[in-house]
Amino acid sequence: MDSVESFRGEVRDWLAANCPEEVRVGSRDRLSRTRFDEWVRALGTRGWAAPGWPTEYGGGGLDREHRAVLTQEMRAIRAPAPSSFGLTMLGPTILDLGTDEQKREHLPPIGRHEIIWCQGYSEPGAGSDLAGLQTRAVLEGDEYVVTGQKIWTTGAPHADWIFCLVRTAPDAPKHEGISFLLFPMKQKGVEVSPIRLIDGSEHFAQVFFDGARAKASDVIGPVHGGWTVAKHLLQHERGVSNPEGRAAGTSGRKGLIDLARDQLGMHEGRLADPALRERIAQHELDSQAFSLTMRRAAEEARAGQVERQIASMSKFYWSELGKREQDIAMQVLGSRGLGWSGDGFEDAEIAQTRKWLITRADSIWGGTSEIQRNIIAKRVLLIPE
Repeated sequence: MDSVESFRGEVRDWLAANCPEEVRVGSRDRLSRTRFDEWVRALGTRGWAAPGWPTEYGGGGLDREHRAVLTQEMRAIRAPAPSSFGLTMLGPTILDLGTDEQKREHLPPIGRHEIIWCQGYSEPGAGSDLAGLQTRAVLEGDEYVVTGQKIWTTGAPHADWIFCLVRTAPDAPKHEGISFLLFPMKQKGVEVSPIRLIDGSEHFAQVFFDGARAKASDVIGPVHGGWTVAKHLLQHERGVSNPEGRAAGTSGRKGLIDLARDQLGMHEGRLADPALRERIAQHELDSQAFSLTMRRAAEEARAGQVERQIASMSKFYWSELGKREQDIAMQVLGSRGLGWSGDGFEDAEIAQTRKWLITRADSIWGGTSEIQRNIIAKRVLLIPE
């Protein structure tokens, strides 16, 4: 592998040639979904959408130092980092628990951004009590036949495949009769019904299965052992296994200090409102402390020392921190923040309400803040039930 400094030059040259100005965060031109997909596919073709994955599975094969260089150079030009269920959740789970055949089949298309995945976990009667799910998969020859329903399935209207928790042993104790199954969405027996949200978007959906088919070879982990696989994946979803993603901080946008300076101005070099100054300062301190904690957790994870409960602590804290951030932003913007469209703090006066609402959802998905508190109480604080 090239030296770190030689690699840095390679990354800079490649980004200059492949990441045009309109793709970069903060550009005046709003980035379309199509343009973003083109950018991620370019990264994937280079192996840098999943830089730490082995090259034989579509990754970059980069060690820690070279991955850090790639991250630094992308941040320097504000190039958007790829993020998807496939890259951040399913891919790492297959790497850890999948067979060689499953890795060869599923990982390269994820790394090249060719297959869009969604997550089939929650059901109308199984949200916080996820193990109460009732979607069934019955083995017929070398295929499973899937019947049931999922809800709040993010990205389902556009997904190509789903990773889904299904009940394969209906008479077993509820945590023991579940399997983790992969299958295509675009087939007979799968119906997607988008859910329109208050802001008019439809990225959530109900998904109905009526005889959908899945290959028996696409069970990840042991049959009936899907609950363990699901918990493993949730470690990635909740952030500890992706410390340079959302868990490393609450925002890749312009910070609260700059927002307040732009919107309210400064008096004698500081904000005139002392209470607002204190709120922003405390938020900046909390964000920095959290970022450092996640770096330490990442180092411990690489050394095999991390306690898995850190995932619940990180998910709880960053989602609550994000809510506080948007509360402060609403205070700064006042009536200028009431609106739906726009992107980033540059368009804050027409987009703040949407961002405020999204952070409320952040404290629900992946296990609500209440669920995370219960886990922390039982497994970290050792409070008896």
